[in-house]
Amino acid sequence: MKTYARFPDLFEELFYQALRIRLFEERIIALYPSDKIQSPVHLSIGQEAAAVGACRQLEPADLLFCSYRSHAYYLAKGGPMPAMMAELYGKVTGCGQGKAGSMHLAAPEVGLMGCSAVVASTIPHAVGAALAAKLQKQSRIIVAVFGDGATDEGVYHESLNFAALHKLPVIFLCENNGWAAYSPVAARHAYQLRKQAQVYGIPASAVEEGFCPLKVYKAFGRVVDQVRKTSSPCFIEVKTSRYREHVGIGDDFSSGIRQRAELEAWQAKDPLIQRQDLVAKYTPDIAAEIDAAVRYAEESPWPGPEELLKDVI
Repeated sequence: MKTYARFPDLFEELFYQALRIRLFEERIIALYPSDKIQSPVHLSIGQEAAAVGACRQLEPADLLFCSYRSHAYYLAKGGPMPAMMAELYGKVTGCGQGKAGSMHLAAPEVGLMGCSAVVASTIPHAVGAALAAKLQKQSRIIVAVFGDGATDEGVYHESLNFAALHKLPVIFLCENNGWAAYSPVAARHAYQLRKQAQVYGIPASAVEEGFCPLKVYKAFGRVVDQVRKTSSPCFIEVKTSRYREHVGIGDDFSSGIRQRAELEAWQAKDPLIQRQDLVAKYTPDIAAEIDAAVRYAEESPWPGPEELLKDVI
């Protein structure tokens, strides 16, 4: 990933990183009908600000454990774009040697420890990593990233309890886009996310304007500071919006489940849509990087038969 020292302010730096994620995923949409991408995709379009704002506050040694919708976190934490594109193509040069696909990205060299297609399954992994960090007296923060649907799962509640009981340096970051696949929050939750976390004695906060990477950055920074100071867990909810369907490159408005007005209200505040001056300023450079990643993926070799059982435990 390129780094730039010429951004006039922090907002433009964060804007650039968020735009980079969106344009990458828009390229996925363009490529997908060709069947070159050998993986189902859960797109982060609309939710980029959460990943960018959070990852900008993290140190290289801090670790992330994510869900299946993690393209944005892979790129925001510094995962190499060519290796991600190659993974989507199923090529051996991918970050999972072509075996992981979109839902199981990992880049441990930059602290993205793994993602999973199983809802809530990486949350206890994050808590375990936080326990290890505490026992080994490591000054690192562990972040568990999940959607509001993951809070329905029993392991989520067990993880909150364990982290609070043992005072572990873990941040529970919930991207609340209001939907678990096709089920709205109102049909699933008799509780409020922040209040539920507070039941375990975990400090909880929220970012209502999750479309703004700078707002997320500032709010997440306060949480990071608190966890570094206390070495105890915190919870933060980022309100956000998923622009595309749960899985795939289309939308899900034709089903009648979601209302387009809901999306349009969010897009009216989305800087990646509203700030076309900055989009025009940074798109050429980002597009060139994406072009290079696509070439890398297309020119990379397929896994051979010798790869079939490698890394299988």
